[in-house]
Amino acid sequence: MIKKNNKELKELAKLFLKLGTTAFGGPAAHIAMMRQEVVIKRGWLTEQQFLDLIGATNLIPGPNSTEMAIHIGQERGGWKGLIIAGFCFIMPAVLITGCFAWLYKSYGRLPQVQPFIYGITPAVIAVVLVAIYPLAKKSLQTIELGIIGIVALILSMLGFSEILILFGAGFVAMGLAAIRLKKNNAVGVLLPLFAPTAFDHEFYGRVNISLFLTFLKIGAILYGSGYVLFAFLDSELVAHGIISRQQLTDAIAVGQFTPGPVFSAVTFIGYQVNNVNGAIVSTIGIFLPSFVFVALLNPLVRKMRTSKLFTTFLNAVNVASIALIVMVCYQMGRDSLNGWRPVLIAVCGAFVLFKYRTINNAVIILGGSIAGYLLLLF
Repeated sequence: MIKKNNKELKELAKLFLKLGTTAFGGPAAHIAMMRQEVVIKRGWLTEQQFLDLIGATNLIPGPNSTEMAIHIGQERGGWKGLIIAGFCFIMPAVLITGCFAWLYKSYGRLPQVQPFIYGITPAVIAVVLVAIYPLAKKSLQTIELGIIGIVALILSMLGFSEILILFGAGFVAMGLAAIRLKKNNAVGVLLPLFAPTAFDHEFYGRVNISLFLTFLKIGAILYGSGYVLFAFLDSELVAHGIISRQQLTDAIAVGQFTPGPVFSAVTFIGYQVNNVNGAIVSTIGIFLPSFVFVALLNPLVRKMRTSKLFTTFLNAVNVASIALIVMVCYQMGRDSLNGWRPVLIAVCGAFVLFKYRTINNAVIILGGSIAGYLLLLF
């Protein structure tokens, strides 16, 4: 049993180190790559189990793809797997971002990477759309869920909060199920609330504590994408003169063109504020809540499946999660598919993925990057 457990932990470490090094394109693309690895190639989870975990990650604050890695780790290897999967997925991005942070602080500029970024987003769109197709088929079990998914998509397009859409979908579905079952069930949901933490930069000895508490608070209450993170950073750091808006903009760029979680941009910012120590405490602060939330939530996912009402709730949340991912694809396409070149990359990427289901998504993203660079030469 011990040997089997050690083997599973080594498999987790190897897989998530690979994903942490090759997973470009943001949370939706990361989750698509995880699905291919743990559902299609390895069979560690079923489509339904994977879909349930997607829904669960959307119910708690923090970076979705990182929390998905942590969930998979706990499913596969218990609390040790939780730590190993999360650590291995985060560390490559943190180390790469740390190198960029050192270069930036030493030389005042980032390397020229724009030509290679050009083709990444269209390839990512192809990866995500191909991945969510079977998940959408699995989640749309009834006409009622289909209607909930359409409404969730419309509300997302209108700019409603992601968390309101997710919980709203779940409660509406559960309410309808309760009426059908002639039961009156009330469900209370507690969201973590952290008091604001002032950033006191007058005393050097308190900088690391302030950095840690600031990012711990953000990691504990932040819902949404990496772009929402940058809005928080603008109000918490730029507005108080801790970093400049140019530094924030450059941190966004680093988060976009490095693999792994976009939240690793915090490592870049922490380094600018207080070198290596600042990078370390900032990184721990932003990711620590995710480990805690997943450890508390993961056992509840299985229990939710044993209750008819909670199963209905989870099914609706899954559908709403797919709608939010579709919205992400729409926004990415609106911003990047503005010519024949990116459209060609996206179409070719989708065709290859549909034709060859076992091909690694990283190959598609790398191919898209190279194709974008070459097409810009013409």
